[in-house]
Amino acid sequence: MAFGQKSHPTYGIRGAVAQFDVVKASGLIPDRNALKIRKLVDFPKDKLFMADTTCVSVKGLVGKIVTAAHSGKRFYVDSICYDMTAENSFPRKEGYLGPVEYSSYADYYKQKYGVELVYKQQPLIRGRGVSYCKNLLSPQFEHAEEQDGESEEILDKTYYVFLPPELCLVHPLPGSLILEALTAASCQETFCYERAELLGDAYLKWVVSRFLFLKYPQKHDGQLTRMRQQMVSNMVLYQYALKQGLQSYIQSDRFSPSRWAAPGVLPVFDEYTNDGESSLFDEDNPVGKMDRTGDVYEDDELEDGELEGDSSSYRVLSSKTLADVVEALIGVYYVEGGKNAANHLMNWIGIEIELDPDGLECILKPSSVPESVLRSVNFDALEGALNFKFNDRFFLIEAISHASRPSAGVSCYQWLEFVGDAVLDHLITRHLFFTYTNLPPGRLTDLRAAAVNNENFARVAVKHNLHVHLRHGLSALEKQINDFVKEVGNELSKPGFNSFGLGDCKAPKVLGDIFESIAGAIFLDSGHNTAAVWKVFQPLLQPMVTPETLPMHPVRELQERCQQQAEGLEYKATRSGNVATVKVFIDGIQMAIAQNPQKKMAQKLAARNALAALKDKETAETKGKEENGKKKKGSQTFTRQTLDDICLRKNWPMPSYRCVNEGGPAHAKKFTFAVHVNTSDGGWTDECVGEPMPSVKKAKDSAAVLLLELILMMA
Repeated sequence: MAFGQKSHPTYGIRGAVAQFDVVKASGLIPDRNALKIRKLVDFPKDKLFMADTTCVSVKGLVGKIVTAAHSGKRFYVDSICYDMTAENSFPRKEGYLGPVEYSSYADYYKQKYGVELVYKQQPLIRGRGVSYCKNLLSPQFEHAEEQDGESEEILDKTYYVFLPPELCLVHPLPGSLILEALTAASCQETFCYERAELLGDAYLKWVVSRFLFLKYPQKHDGQLTRMRQQMVSNMVLYQYALKQGLQSYIQSDRFSPSRWAAPGVLPVFDEYTNDGESSLFDEDNPVGKMDRTGDVYEDDELEDGELEGDSSSYRVLSSKTLADVVEALIGVYYVEGGKNAANHLMNWIGIEIELDPDGLECILKPSSVPESVLRSVNFDALEGALNFKFNDRFFLIEAISHASRPSAGVSCYQWLEFVGDAVLDHLITRHLFFTYTNLPPGRLTDLRAAAVNNENFARVAVKHNLHVHLRHGLSALEKQINDFVKEVGNELSKPGFNSFGLGDCKAPKVLGDIFESIAGAIFLDSGHNTAAVWKVFQPLLQPMVTPETLPMHPVRELQERCQQQAEGLEYKATRSGNVATVKVFIDGIQMAIAQNPQKKMAQKLAARNALAALKDKETAETKGKEENGKKKKGSQTFTRQTLDDICLRKNWPMPSYRCVNEGGPAHAKKFTFAVHVNTSDGGWTDECVGEPMPSVKKAKDSAAVLLLELILMMA
C-alpha cells in the first residue's frame, strides 16, 4: 500500500471471507432473475432492500458486517451515503486520462460482474474491508518530519468501497455472540458458551435425528440411535473442530497480565520471581517436552485452562471443550440467524446431512390397518385429549402400539419414539432458552432436566388419560400402570404440588415412550411441521417447570449439603430378592434407610429420609441451644480459635497439631489429629487426640476442645 494514497471507491483492501461465514453459503442468495420487482415507492425511506429480499433498517445497518453477494468479500458498514446512488457517475482511477470505462456504478457492476441492478435509486453503502490490518510493531511517525505538509491528508489511510444494498447480505451474528460461544466458564468472565451449548446440543440432536428418521425408515430405533451417535458424538464434533482450527479461537483461561506479551515482543518476567521457579525458557529445567511441530505434550493430563509452568507457548484444551464450542456456535447462529444460519454453519463444520426434510425421499410404511385394530381404538377420545385431528390415523395407531401386541401391518411405537424424543427435547429447550434469558447456565440445565425426562412425560400422559389408549398384551405391565396411576392421583390431589419426575413412584417407561411417539406421529402427519407439534404439546405440558417451582433431586440436595458442612457422605446398598435396601451414613453414623424394588428409587427415598432426619436434628439442636443460653447466660463454647486466643493472652507458642491417622475410602475420608501446647512455665501439656472426622478442620477442632478442657482442669 502506498503511503498517503487516497481512497478509491472500488479498489483497495478486499475483506477476506471470514471462517464463520454462513451468509455466503449456497441457498441464502436468491435467483435475481426470479425476483418479483417491486417499485421503490413501496419501500419506506428508512429501509433498504438487501440481497436476500429483506428490508433492513438504515439505523440498524450502520456498524454491521455485510457480505458482497457478487464477490463474497466482507465489509464493515461505515455509513449510508444518501447523496449517492447506483446511477451516479463512476470515478476514474487517479491519474487515468483515457476514455470512460464505466458510465455509472450500475454500469460497473453489469460489465464486471454481470449483475443488472434493480433498485438503482437506493442510497449506496460505504464500507471498509474487515481485514484491514495496522502495523503496530513499526514506528508510526517515521516520516513525519518529511511530510509535515501532508499530515492532515494522510491521517485516514482506510480504503472505502461503495456498495448497492441489493448486493449486500447482512451477517446474522454480532461479534459479541461469537465471543460468547468461544469463551469457556473457566475464563471467569460474565459470559460463557454453556447457555448456547445447551440450545445447540438440542438443535443438533433434532436435525440429525430427523435426517436419519426420514432417510432410513426401514431401520429400527436402536440402529438409528447408533447412527446418530456416530455422527454427533463429542469425539466426532471434536474432530470437526480440529479440522476447522477452532482451537485457535477458544478462550479457556482467564486473562493474566503477568503472562501477556504484545505480538513480536518477548515475555518480560517479574524481577521478584523466585529463583527456584521453573520457566519454559530454562534449558536445565524444561516444563514440557516438544515434538518437531512445536506442540507441547505432558505426561499428566491437565484440565481446561490449567497451566503448568509458563503458558506463553501452549494451552491445554479437552476434547469435550472443543465439542461444546461446536454446539455453542450452532446455538448462537440459531438464536440470531434462525435455522438457516444454524444449518449452514453445520455444513461448514462438516456435518453433511440433508437439512431440508422435504428434500428427503421418505418411503413411509403402508397405512393399511385391519378393521379389528381400527375398532379397538377410541379415536374421538384420543384426538380430543390431544386437540389434534389426524389425517392418517395409521401414525396414531402405531404410536400407541406396544411390542407385546403385534398386529398385521402395525409396528410398535419405538420407531416414532426416536424422532418424538428429539423434537420434544428441541422444542422444550428452545422454549426455556428464550423464556428465561437471564437465567444462569446451571439453572437452565436443571430446568431442562426437570422438563425433559421420562418420569415427567409419563405423569403428563396419565394426567391427560393417554395411558388408557395404550395397546399392549402384558398383565404385569397393566398392574405397573395401575399402581402408577394411583400414585399420580395422590400427587395431583395435593394443591400446588408438581414433582416434575421426582415422585416416590417409578413410572413405567412405556408411558413416557408413548408420549414421545405421539409427538413423532404428529410430526409425520402434519408434514414435518414442528410448529404443529408444539401447538399440541405446549398445553399438555402445563404447568411447565419454572425457576420458582424447580425441585431439587434429594440425592443432589444431600450431597451439596454435606459438601457445605464438610461432612462425609456414604451410601450402602444391598439386595434381598426383589427388594433393594439403601442406607445413608453421614460421618460414619447411619442417618436413614429406605427400600424399593428399584435401587435408584431406594437411594432417592433414603436421601429424602436423611434430609428430613437432619432437619429434625438441627431443629432440636437449635431449641437446645436456646434453652442452654437462657440457663448459662452466655457460657463459652470451646473452639480452636478459643485455644489460639488463650495462647496469645498468656504469651504461649501456638498449639502444635499433627495428623495421627488418615483412612477410609476416597469418598469418605476420616482424619484424626492430636494437639499439645508449650505452656512455658509448666512445659508441654499432654497430647490430646481428637475423634475421627471427615475434614482436617473438624479433626483439629475435636482435638482442640479436649486440650481446652485439660487446660481448664490444670488451672
